[in-house]
Amino acid sequence: MITQEYFMEIQILRKQGKGIRQIANELCLSRNTVRKYLRSKKPPKYHSNQKRPSKLDPFKAFLEKRIKNAGRHFIPATVLYREIKELGYQGGITILRDWVRKGKKQVESQKRVVRFETPPGHQAQVDWTVVSKGLYAFVMILGYSRCAYVEFVQSTNEESLMRCHQNAFEYFGGFCKELLYDNMKTVVIQRDKYGPSQHGFQKAFWDFSKHWGFIPRLCRPYRAKTKGKVERFIGYLKRSFYYPLVTKEDHDLYSLNYEVKKWLSEIANKRWIKELKSTPQRRFVEESKHLQPLAPAYFSDKRCQIRQIEIVRPHPLEIYEMTGDMI
Repeated sequence: MITQEYFMEIQILRKQGKGIRQIANELCLSRNTVRKYLRSKKPPKYHSNQKRPSKLDPFKAFLEKRIKNAGRHFIPATVLYREIKELGYQGGITILRDWVRKGKKQVESQKRVVRFETPPGHQAQVDWTVVSKGLYAFVMILGYSRCAYVEFVQSTNEESLMRCHQNAFEYFGGFCKELLYDNMKTVVIQRDKYGPSQHGFQKAFWDFSKHWGFIPRLCRPYRAKTKGKVERFIGYLKRSFYYPLVTKEDHDLYSLNYEVKKWLSEIANKRWIKELKSTPQRRFVEESKHLQPLAPAYFSDKRCQIRQIEIVRPHPLEIYEMTGDMI
């Protein structure tokens, strides 16, 4: 039986116009499996298996502290085995070696930070940030071009999240095949709920993603750098736009959204990015060709869209510092 994520990918890749052979090759599944789940309207159901306690579990706190105190000095599994035997450990050395090896690999992978680039139209990163009490910013950034969309809202609930997505898709004129999130409660109920990479998604958000045809991905827990593009942009948004603006004059929600839309088109999406040797606006010309076409609106009303203000207090763009952040 395949995972629920695989089931969703099969449905979405089909919606994107790919044939059975292409889907099978891309997901490393047999064509019969792809056919089976294309015919099925309901995703596979899993039942959580109770994890059997390990004989090593009572000693893991001691081992973690021991390894942490050793710092860069590696302690062999044989030494650790001898020490926990004295504390009453009754298990074998094999499970200890496996646990130590797994921990060592995790530490090594955390030390390696590699800039992750994606092809045009493949992935966008999404996040919320708190800008002040009761005020939040929704941010979506396209992975290839770094073109960004920002919307200020007063709630981060499920409906607000989905409406902001819809507005972002309309702003870009399309959307990426994959969207990357952290562990937002409005997106996922529980990571690895049914096993590795078998996440329990919120049903409302699951239905929303199927309607549009994008695949939700989760970044690795406690690894903000997995979605570093959106994290860096949030810092840039606050330094270059929000703080200079609100320290000059007061703004309500609607004028904030009007101003940020202007800042995006005139400043943020035109900034020079050293690593890319280009601007988001220039790279968006290529990325826009690879975005998925817009589907019928999930929400028919326009309550969450940015309202166009007829009279806006003008602000010279000099107040928005061109920081030249390398995002």
